Amino acid sequence: MISISLCMIVRDEEQVLDRCLRGASQVAEELIIVDTGSEDHTREIAGKYTEQVYEFPWEDDFSKARNFSFEKATKEYLLWLDADDVITEDSVQRLKELKETLPRKTDIVMMPYVTAFDPEGNALFFYDRERIVRNTEEYRFEGRVHEAIPLKGHIFYSSIPVEHRKSKNADGRRNLRIYRKMEQEGVKFQARELYYYGRELLNAGKFREGADKLECFLKREDAWRENQIDGTRQLAKCYERMGREEERLHALLRGLSFDVPRGETACELGRCFLERGELEQAAYWYHQALSAKKAVRAGAFIQEECYGYLPAISLCVCYDRMGEFEKAEAYNELAGKFQPYSQYYLQNRVYFQQRKEAHPV
Repeated sequence: MISISLCMIVRDEEQVLDRCLRGASQVAEELIIVDTGSEDHTREIAGKYTEQVYEFPWEDDFSKARNFSFEKATKEYLLWLDADDVITEDSVQRLKELKETLPRKTDIVMMPYVTAFDPEGNALFFYDRERIVRNTEEYRFEGRVHEAIPLKGHIFYSSIPVEHRKSKNADGRRNLRIYRKMEQEGVKFQARELYYYGRELLNAGKFREGADKLECFLKREDAWRENQIDGTRQLAKCYERMGREEERLHALLRGLSFDVPRGETACELGRCFLERGELEQAAYWYHQALSAKKAVRAGAFIQEECYGYLPAISLCVCYDRMGEFEKAEAYNELAGKFQPYSQYYLQNRVYFQQRKEAHPV
């Protein structure tokens, strides 16, 4: 059986830290908590679980802080979490089983990171993260922000999820501030950093700058394919916000050059044509989304509803506007199989029933 050190960096996390540690402490033989400047009761809560609570001055560098926590660990493998992450009881049991059965040659364990949920608690958005790594110098974080451990060695893919359950809004300016600082320092950006810089600018409402950074990223030969595919969608959002519809469409079509259509891209293309009133083209792309395969093992960002509910409910709209009401109703019922609680699905059922009563066969 492998042994695990849990490694965390925290700051002002008194609302969620106990919740995180209740699950994580059941699967780790050692807990390393690194505080980067808390002004609440975070350290006291951490102290209930471990004596290994350290202080580390924050330097606008997530990798530096996380790697400090790794350096304090003594067990064979390292598990990293954020304070607002949750390992459910089911995942605790599955992780205990994984510790017994993990192939000894494993260097990295990839696990789904679920960051959005529907009203019934089902995963809406997830992607694989390098969650457990061998405790050697080879496996350390890189990047001041949106940090990651480069994938190498023997990689094991697990289906055990870690859930991200936020209780407060993060400082939305922090990441952008770090990237601005790096730029002022003359740092030569890696492709991944350009990608995330562009996303941060988009989120901050700086659409022109965001588009510029994403365009630069997409020209990089060292760019990772999954970032390229998502980068075209983020670029399309920038152009959409600027009202540049042709460039929005071209950005989405550009994403098709990297791989077969993903459900997320197909849905965006469908929406683009639907907003133009080009219903057949819109329906075509929504059908593509319904038949698309999720690139789970590729590390892609997976928006679950783009492979079921969203294209189905959108096809309902397309066919209704085309006057093909039986098809429209059928796709509404399909959408209901994916999200039976959806207000749009339920409202559409009433609409189709009323239409039948007003136009009996």
